[in-house]
Amino acid sequence: MTATEANKWFRVHRRAADPRLRLVCFPHAGGTAQLFHGWSALLPEDVEVLAVRYPGRQDRLAEACIEDMATLADTIEEALRPWLDRPSALFGHSMGACVAYEVALRLEARGIVPEHLLVSAHEAPQRAEHVALHDADDASLITHVRGLGDLHSEAYDIPELRDLLLPALRSDYRLLAGYHPAQPAPVKAPITAYVGQDDPSCALDAVLAWSGLTAPGSFELRPFPGDHFYLVDREAEVVADVAARLAGACMAPAGFPGDDGRTGR
Repeated sequence: MTATEANKWFRVHRRAADPRLRLVCFPHAGGTAQLFHGWSALLPEDVEVLAVRYPGRQDRLAEACIEDMATLADTIEEALRPWLDRPSALFGHSMGACVAYEVALRLEARGIVPEHLLVSAHEAPQRAEHVALHDADDASLITHVRGLGDLHSEAYDIPELRDLLLPALRSDYRLLAGYHPAQPAPVKAPITAYVGQDDPSCALDAVLAWSGLTAPGSFELRPFPGDHFYLVDREAEVVADVAARLAGACMAPAGFPGDDGRTGR
């Protein structure tokens, strides 16, 4: 992979002169790097933010989507290599949580352990039940994602925008439908799992199952008020929490109503 090919996979929202750490962010199904455009201004100046650009959308619209998780993770891991001169952490939202986890596995296989794996709005891979909606009609697919609080909800009412958005969304759902690791391997990196308290796609016990993919005592659950896209309405709070994780700080858990406070710590 050439330097030009590698660079097209990432949007650098703010370049740091001498970064202490690079935070690599993975968007959701149908999502774009734009989801993380405000994070740089909220993180310490020595944290550089890279957001993954999946093919088949925005400035990569003409490129074919990748519909196989192994191929996608392999390609992103290879593209990320020039950026690994500094420690890295990975944050993935929804589908991006699974992609970030798979990239972490590949980095660790090369002897590079991320400082932290932060997974958001997704159940642990071995517990997730992906709805096979990639072959559904447009109305059913749109109804489903609107039920999650999809960021493009109003755009689906505009035919020209709908025609641009739905192909990538379908491809990403097809990728997830084929991703069912029954016994996923653990990572050496600590894991923090973020979730919206009213997210209809995430069962608490299945989110807590991420704790089985890292060492004992290296897992935290961080619930926030909101639905599947809680991190948009709560952006400043979420990024502050991420910054604390990256600084090695431990914050008191904000448990679900009626939760027993299990965080793995």
